[in-house]
Amino acid sequence: MPKLTERDRLAELEARERKAIEEAETARQHLRGKYAETLRELPVERLTEREFREILVQAIRVEASAALSSLKGLPDRAR
Repeated sequence: MPKLTERDRLAELEARERKAIEEAETARQHLRGKYAETLRELPVERLTEREFREILVQAIRVEASAALSSLKGLPDRAR
C-alpha cells in the first residue's frame, strides 16, 4: 500500500471527521426521540410551556442527580 501524501491524509481525516459528526448527530436525535416518547406518558399539560422549559433547563444545568434530590425533598401536592 503506497504511503499517502499529506494532502491525501488530510482529506481522509476530514472525511472521517465528517462521518463521526454525522454519527454523533444521528445518535443525539435518536436519544432525544426516546426522551420525547417518555413525555407522551407524563401529564405535562399541567405546566405552561415556559414552566416546562424552565424546569428542564434548570435540571440539565445543575445535572440530574442534584435536581432530583432537590425535587424529591418537596412535599407532595394534590391537584
